[in-house]
Amino acid sequence: MAAGSDIRPCGEPGALLGEGPVWHLREQALYWVDIKGLRLHRYRPSDGSSQHWEMHDRLAWLLPRREGGFVAGFPHEIGILQLEPHPHFTPRLAVEAEFPGNRLNDAKTDHDGSLWFGSMDDGETHASGGFYHLRPDFSASLVDRGYTIANGPAIAPDGSCIYHTDSAARTIYRYARQTDGTLAPRQPFIRFTEADGYPDGMTLDSQGGLWVAHWGGARVSRFAPDGRLDRAIALPVSQVTSCCFGGERLETLYVTTAAIGLNPAQRAREPMAGGLFALQPGLAGLPCPDFAG
Repeated sequence: MAAGSDIRPCGEPGALLGEGPVWHLREQALYWVDIKGLRLHRYRPSDGSSQHWEMHDRLAWLLPRREGGFVAGFPHEIGILQLEPHPHFTPRLAVEAEFPGNRLNDAKTDHDGSLWFGSMDDGETHASGGFYHLRPDFSASLVDRGYTIANGPAIAPDGSCIYHTDSAARTIYRYARQTDGTLAPRQPFIRFTEADGYPDGMTLDSQGGLWVAHWGGARVSRFAPDGRLDRAIALPVSQVTSCCFGGERLETLYVTTAAIGLNPAQRAREPMAGGLFALQPGLAGLPCPDFAG
């Protein structure tokens, strides 16, 4: 495992549950959420500045919109989030009212301007979560059910497949995209061992390599398109939550982490837990498409 000596902290530290990093191309800024801390963060690498906004509820994810602002997911609502002059959320779709113990968790935009998102059991015990497709008109369809902790949709560079994770099952699944655009039944792609921790958020590089955050595993790993482990990079914190490529040439990998659940002794050993980190893996990522709704 690489020692990770080139890793540098950036942004505001101390997130309870840092998640959902997304690089905003037009702004040249990284946005990421602290779900449990009820905050949205922005980091600008050009000048090292950080800013955060308080949220009215647990913001699970946000993605840039073609028309400006963001599409955002709260526990049971998806809608439009504007940040200026102050945060304002306009709900457009209610989700899973029939599952009050669930909440939304993680999403990615597809090449056609639609997006894919998952839900999870907030108690992290029941397989009540689902995998959904959201169209630009804010209508959604259920793709799959049976997730306990849905995480990290990632879409192959050529659009041929979508990866999605059930962290509780320590399994990353692969959905092949069929000729009519629908997804074939999921197939196990990568299984983590107990020593690996739990697969959390993930992203793809331009060569189709899958970068996965290890919750409880203190690292990010790259898996080749055939599922073979290519490399692993150690981080100075155990609860690594997600990652995305950013920077002017999309050559920086930004990694979010969490401090939630650590006892005082663990916090003393991991003073940077909940921080945002940046590293240079020697590969470029893919731009995040705008949501077309």
